[in-house]
Amino acid sequence: MNAAVFRRFAVLLAAIAFALVTVWVVVRPYFFDAPAGDYETRQGDILLTDRKWDEALERFSAAIAVSPQHRGAWMGRAIAYLQSGRLGEAEAAFSRIIDGLGATLAADDATGRAVLAGAYANRGILYDREGRFQEALADYRRALAIDAAAVEGPGVMDRILYGNAQPSTVAKRAAYLEAQFALPENRRLLRVPELDDRQRMHKP
Repeated sequence: MNAAVFRRFAVLLAAIAFALVTVWVVVRPYFFDAPAGDYETRQGDILLTDRKWDEALERFSAAIAVSPQHRGAWMGRAIAYLQSGRLGEAEAAFSRIIDGLGATLAADDATGRAVLAGAYANRGILYDREGRFQEALADYRRALAIDAAAVEGPGVMDRILYGNAQPSTVAKRAAYLEAQFALPENRRLLRVPELDDRQRMHKP
């Protein structure tokens, strides 16, 4: 075999081997080693982003069917209920996460703390939408006390993608409600739709 041809062949084989190893290392954890329910939950997350609530619900329910305690699937299902206007089901789902994690959360479970804070924040948003402002404020305070970083609001990329340069955050909304409750009742302005609509769901 010609030496130049052999070198090209060897380089090509090495490149193919490198590509296969890279794909294996990157893809395997997501599709082969991922915990039960993760794949369906990722599908649901994509559908949430696309605002396809019913399809997202189906995917999250499929995740829960194979992994009944999957936190991400429960959170996704609760958010899909909320965004589709099924507020009673959303409240029940958020409360289930809160009750379940509140009873079992280990001190060193950082992911669990973030999920619990997100559930309180999202239930607060639900209460806000229903005009239950005192309950909303109580949940916002709990979320901030549990893990303020987890509910600090979308990052820079999310702000660019969703065209929301100044999103409402749990901390901002809580501070606003506290300031309004400090006023006489006839001077309170508890709902500002153009600001309130900027609130984003929290899905750690």
